[in-house]
Amino acid sequence: MAAAAEPGRDRAQARRELPHQHRSLDGLHRMSSLKELPTRPAAAGLSRLNRRQALSLLATSLASGLAACSKPNEQIIPYVRMPERIVPGEPLKFATTLALAGVGRGAIVTSIDGRPIKVEGNPRHPGSLGATDVFAEAAVLSLYDPDRSRTILRDGGIATRAALAAALSNGRSQDGDGLRLLTGRTTSPTLLRQIDGLLQAFPAAAWHAYDPTDDDNAREGAQLAFGQPLRSLLEFDKARVIVTLDADPLGHGADQIRIGRGFAARRSGGAGAFSRLYCIESALTLTGAKADERLALHPEAIAHFAVALAAALGAKVEVSDLPESQHALLQHVTADLKAHPGEALVLAGPAMSREMHALVHWINAQLNAPVRLIAPIDRTPAGKQAGTLKQLVDDLRAGRVRQLVMIGVNPVYDAPADLQFAEQAEKAAFRLHMGVYADETAAIANWHVPQNHPLETWSDLRACDGTASIVQPLIRPLYQTFSDHELLAWLAGDADAKAYDLVRQTWKGTASEDFETWWQRALHEGVIAGSAAPPVATAAPTLPTLAPAEARASEFDLVLRPDPCLWDGSLANNAWLQECPKPLTKQVWGNALALGPGDAARLGLGSGDVVSVQSNGRSIEAAALVEPGMPVGVVALSLGGGRKRAGAIGNHVGANAYELRISDSPWRISQVSIRRTGRREPILTTQNVVRTPEDVRELYPLHHLTDTLPPAASANPPSLMPQTVRPDDGHAWAMVIDTSVCIGCNACVVACQAENNVPVVGPEQVAMGRDMHWLRIDAYDHGAGDAPQIGFQPVPCMHCEHAPCEPVCPVAASVHDSEGLNGQVYNRCIGTRFCEANCPYKVRRFNFFGYADGEEYGNLGAESYRGQKNPEVTVRARGVMEKCTYCVQRISAARRAAERDDRPLGPDEVHTACQSACPTRAISFGDMNQADAGINRSKADPRHYALLGHLGTRPRTTYLADIRNPAARPEGRT
Repeated sequence: MAAAAEPGRDRAQARRELPHQHRSLDGLHRMSSLKELPTRPAAAGLSRLNRRQALSLLATSLASGLAACSKPNEQIIPYVRMPERIVPGEPLKFATTLALAGVGRGAIVTSIDGRPIKVEGNPRHPGSLGATDVFAEAAVLSLYDPDRSRTILRDGGIATRAALAAALSNGRSQDGDGLRLLTGRTTSPTLLRQIDGLLQAFPAAAWHAYDPTDDDNAREGAQLAFGQPLRSLLEFDKARVIVTLDADPLGHGADQIRIGRGFAARRSGGAGAFSRLYCIESALTLTGAKADERLALHPEAIAHFAVALAAALGAKVEVSDLPESQHALLQHVTADLKAHPGEALVLAGPAMSREMHALVHWINAQLNAPVRLIAPIDRTPAGKQAGTLKQLVDDLRAGRVRQLVMIGVNPVYDAPADLQFAEQAEKAAFRLHMGVYADETAAIANWHVPQNHPLETWSDLRACDGTASIVQPLIRPLYQTFSDHELLAWLAGDADAKAYDLVRQTWKGTASEDFETWWQRALHEGVIAGSAAPPVATAAPTLPTLAPAEARASEFDLVLRPDPCLWDGSLANNAWLQECPKPLTKQVWGNALALGPGDAARLGLGSGDVVSVQSNGRSIEAAALVEPGMPVGVVALSLGGGRKRAGAIGNHVGANAYELRISDSPWRISQVSIRRTGRREPILTTQNVVRTPEDVRELYPLHHLTDTLPPAASANPPSLMPQTVRPDDGHAWAMVIDTSVCIGCNACVVACQAENNVPVVGPEQVAMGRDMHWLRIDAYDHGAGDAPQIGFQPVPCMHCEHAPCEPVCPVAASVHDSEGLNGQVYNRCIGTRFCEANCPYKVRRFNFFGYADGEEYGNLGAESYRGQKNPEVTVRARGVMEKCTYCVQRISAARRAAERDDRPLGPDEVHTACQSACPTRAISFGDMNQADAGINRSKADPRHYALLGHLGTRPRTTYLADIRNPAARPEGRT
């Protein structure tokens, strides 16, 4: 903010005097200030406490401040064997499950002294396979968010639970007439069982479910093809040829980890096993970035391509003439699919119509594609399917709803604009909202119930394949919050029900042995064995009737996508996710309207120009972003921006795409016009996509599968530095990153942030070119012109054996240890930044302010956030340089464990945070001094190279070159 830039002005004092402000792209948008007590007293003079007194006071404050940070009353089972006595400061790991769009992903959560501090994947769970994504990693920060709802509210005032119970019973008729329940998409067996019981007790009531990222077209397409709404499970690990039609299977979503792992499994080995990925899409996605062949088309042209593909495989359908470039690609695709029966699959994205989804089912049947079909995992035990949000709005509009109970949803913000949900909902006399935040929907409700965070409650969830797992709490609720299971029990008249008992009741009939033994095993392993959904045998899919192609009715079509950092907007108040760079644009703190260079030139637009986007009588304003790879006549915008009641971090960030969304076509909006406003808002980015051909070729080698790889560079190039002798009687830590399977998902970035107490700097500091991430993901474009071919290269500290940062530090704060780690001694650092200037990789970060120590952005200095800090990692102060340490605290912990067991440290025993998080296992880490370590096999790979290796820095972090498998070498590419 402007005041902070005045010479000599104290930044912390400026924050105390001014209301909190958020720098948007055109200046400052005012945000609501944090409504809580100050987190630290004003400085009144120097303390006269001695060291003993200070430590005594610290212990007292921790004992009182962490009173809420204790284990739940019920027994929870750790993932590893519980020690006889809990040692203070010793981490424990517990298996639980976290949801995304209602689907469970298994997690192992590290807890220290009752405080959950880190989320990792559960290797036994089919939804996580031991990895995570940005949303799972960031869940632990949301737990400690001081903006969370804390108490029951009635018309904005604090109310009691007894008053709520009376209101629930008084307003409900005996048969439930006028009662409507609205939930998000849920796969919880317990919640679905409770909904069944509620509907049986009140037969006139109705249940509706809504999720803004749901794929209704896929469900309706399966209904057309098979006569039932089956769910498709794509088996990428069995696919040699993959064709995506406006789909992004490698992008963020509930099944990203499983699909990413399968994709990676087919991107190694020789030509006989290496997969080929064709991507036809209307906006650049992570799948398009990793594709071997990509074609950007208008959504209508993609539908024409799909019909032509079906015809080439024998379908009796009317085919439109394709342009030459599309026809040539169609020939390659058809030949490839036919040549790999049983190993080829086609998939359609959510913007494709239900007829196109049915057509893709027909195509996959002809190919005998590796796709499993299972029954829906979101139905009640009695087989009831939730009604739609549109049906609920119709009931509201007709006056058939007296009691509206909304659990874990925010339709006032994210419902399609044409439904006018807020206006219609107010026709219900009783409106109850349960949510983690008092959000936009809570504002129109006359009752609000605070909901438990997922790490505070008991529940259960199913993975994409139907596998069930238990959600066990890691901590007692920090505030007076309740679970959705408890609220449903209240609705049914059971005021004393507890989530723990309700979940156990669901599974008591499942155990084939003593239930307590079965229960403890389920909690310990994080998976309920044998609970996956069986495949459904079907008849041959029906070829759908295709309507004649319609002429384009507008100059532009707007395609919408979930945000790769904020998802649907429900995570907007998470500072880690707001400052996480979007993989393909590196934008932070906002979203932007993407359009191609041709359309931008025709409209006279450049990146940062603010435009008015209008459709169906509604309009929003957004900053334009010129992005190569967008087809002519198509613009794209991500969901999740423009929140008004997200909290101190997420309010007024970006544009709200939901204000243009329509219920009949939620992912594609036609009849869109774009007008210049004459204003500019600089787009906040942490870096740029590298597109200069010379730099791309030097820094990011990319080869085709049939190429002969160049000879490996010398492992010891000429150097003016003295020769380093690597001791063979200790450890020699190193990391290798396989760029061929890195999908740029940012899981490693947020995992590093959570593990190492990496602070958030806020949009004002980002605008000045500052950020603190220890790990960044560089993006390189090997494409030609407007046909990008993006590769991703994670860049942590290189831990150079000839480290340029070390000799220039005047106080020896940058040092090298005997195991090859380039360490940073924080209490020696005097902030000269000579090391940063001398680092050719630019991986060092400087604390220009106390980003984590007294000058936090927004409300990040609140007392509650301190509960997330990893006590094994120092919180750095202003004026200190910091960087990647190879998670030295994990190396130390593994070494202590080995010494305690009187055994040598295993070759692959240490796992860094970034390595553990990676969905595709692109990151390897280990000890080069152990011959059987996986790191040595990676370094022996012919694709191995060192970034800027010619400088003679001898980095311990090295890479494997990207390999692509195009059908034919595209002209103009090298």
